[in-house]
Amino acid sequence: MPPNSKRRGLKSVFSGLGSVFRSSKGDEGPIGHVTPTVEGSRTNIDASASLGTSEGSTAGAATIVNALKDPLLRHSDVDPSKAERAHRHPPPTEHTQSMSMLSNAQNFKMEHVSFHSSQHVHHVHDTQDGRKEGWKMLLENIASNALHDSRARFDAPKCDQDTRVEVTKELMEWIQDCEAPQRLLCMTGAAGGGKSALQQTIAEGCSGSSTLASAFFFSAGDPTRNNLSCVVPTIACQLGLHNPALRDAIGKVIEDNPLIFEKKIEIQMDMLVVAPFKRLCASGELDRNTFPHAILIDGLDECSGEENQAELLSTIKHCLLDNDLPFRIFIASRPEWAIRSALYSEPEGYLYRLAYHIKLSDKYDATADIRRYLWRRLQDIGRRSHDRRAQSLWPTKEDIEKLVAAASGQFVHAATVVKYVSERRGSPVDRLRAIIDWTPEGGQQTRPLELLDILYRNILSTAKELYDAVDTNRGRDFLLLLRAHQMNADHRIGGTQGSIRSFDEIISLEEGGHQVLFSDLHSLVFVRQDPKYTKLREEMHFYHRSFSEFLDSEFRAQHLFVSETRVRQYVVESCLRKLLQTEDFLNDWSFALVISALRRYSDNQITYVDDLQLIDFTRNNGWGRIDERLLSHVEINLFNEWSGLARFTFNAIQRLNDDLHEHELADIVKTYFDKWKERYKEDGFPEQVKDSSSSLSS
Repeated sequence: MPPNSKRRGLKSVFSGLGSVFRSSKGDEGPIGHVTPTVEGSRTNIDASASLGTSEGSTAGAATIVNALKDPLLRHSDVDPSKAERAHRHPPPTEHTQSMSMLSNAQNFKMEHVSFHSSQHVHHVHDTQDGRKEGWKMLLENIASNALHDSRARFDAPKCDQDTRVEVTKELMEWIQDCEAPQRLLCMTGAAGGGKSALQQTIAEGCSGSSTLASAFFFSAGDPTRNNLSCVVPTIACQLGLHNPALRDAIGKVIEDNPLIFEKKIEIQMDMLVVAPFKRLCASGELDRNTFPHAILIDGLDECSGEENQAELLSTIKHCLLDNDLPFRIFIASRPEWAIRSALYSEPEGYLYRLAYHIKLSDKYDATADIRRYLWRRLQDIGRRSHDRRAQSLWPTKEDIEKLVAAASGQFVHAATVVKYVSERRGSPVDRLRAIIDWTPEGGQQTRPLELLDILYRNILSTAKELYDAVDTNRGRDFLLLLRAHQMNADHRIGGTQGSIRSFDEIISLEEGGHQVLFSDLHSLVFVRQDPKYTKLREEMHFYHRSFSEFLDSEFRAQHLFVSETRVRQYVVESCLRKLLQTEDFLNDWSFALVISALRRYSDNQITYVDDLQLIDFTRNNGWGRIDERLLSHVEINLFNEWSGLARFTFNAIQRLNDDLHEHELADIVKTYFDKWKERYKEDGFPEQVKDSSSSLSS
């Protein structure tokens, strides 16, 4: 459009008025459009676009000013017809005298003009518009996907009917009891234990009873809600929606501090939530007794970075708990480092006395709920299926019990089963049978537990990355060490589970090394005292049986898989190395475990030991160290006969003689072999060695 063309789009308000020059001298850019809009209680006229030049611009500008002063144009319900009438009947002469201020005016523009119901004309940067602009900035910095009812979380998991009744009741009663001294509830539990479903159920319940102040659902896979940048703005936004005065106050803070979103979240929380809320309560503009008070935060562990998780917890303490505010905060998380250390009893964490802690996996047995859930969901799938086999006595009680046992009290397994069976393109009967009978083998097209395996792979990958970042012993293999502990827990190292502390020593971990190893796996594994022993004897256990099966399967674990052969090789090599390095290595139990392990792997395990290590072990009196331990060891038969050591020693002699041609070293080993053969002849002698040992003399 030519720069000197006239604009005809504003007949209602500016009919007959001239155009206004742009502010930049000689700038004749494209002509903008001025559009009246109604927002809230006022009518805005967006005049930010430049208008083309025309004759009579001075008079036109003056007429705009008079039009803005006309009382008939200052009301929010102004419409085009009223604007026309107001223009035809100008106000008294004294108002028109203001034209003098624009006499002969050139090269100016008017922007962001607003009409209000007040008796004054306001620029866009007045208090009300400033609050509006601040609120707009807030909306640009929230994570809408994190809301409990967001479109991104459509069909979010929640508790099935008649399930998790007890824990839901406890949670709701805590939220509703505003007199209870602890205003923070932390619920921790294993991965897949149903924490998010509980949070969603509580959020919907609180929303229905008008007690939900705000909710934030973290998700590791969603970049808009896997970090701290949007947490406080999202909480503040939801709080502001409950009270217009609070909304205005928050908007004003942002207008006055446009860089607030770049500040630490503790500062954000104090400026956007604490200060406005306390001020409005003091002035009587906000009633704390009726304001919604439940703040829910789900999946803290899915916020990237342990330091960020700790920062959010610290902010909640200093801003929300240390101030006299009515909010009751419910946080759900896997028991990872940030929340676990904050809730420690010894040494006492900074939230230990402030938080009500529910250990979901320990306090509530979900077995009955899982059974009920599976019956209801699978029968419903059967009723809707076209497969006649699913219409009557399906599933069977035996099927359900197998699924319940496999779930190990974790809802994620049951939910994965239901999701797989409900696939419409297949028969639910056949798909359920595939899960029950499924064994992970390469080449299979079906992966019924793929969703569960993705969860395990994500947790393991993150834990490995964090372990590698803090481990001072470079070169240690996180997955290998974890797999060794898993095999020990499953009685596959020495025929029984060894004490976790002794096993640390066996696999060359420092004292308490398993604590660092498991520090980011507390949602999958836990350590507890064996009740059969009075002395400290901690053992490793899994929340999910399926996780141990996952570690055993290369098909499921994929790039995270470590073979049993590699673990056995590592265990034996570690034992031989420690025997040479430390005179007092191996107490009675751990030595018995080594002997037992050697028995289990004696037929081929020695071939896993490096040639140089075997030679070095023999030259440096390693066999003499074993002999010393045998003499002082009073519980050699605790787990197995000494025959395991006999096989191990016999194979070493053969290898040194036949493969390595180290005949002198073989003779050294044979000396100890003959001594032990005589010493333990009453304990029996392995037939394989008995039949072959005569050949060693020749």
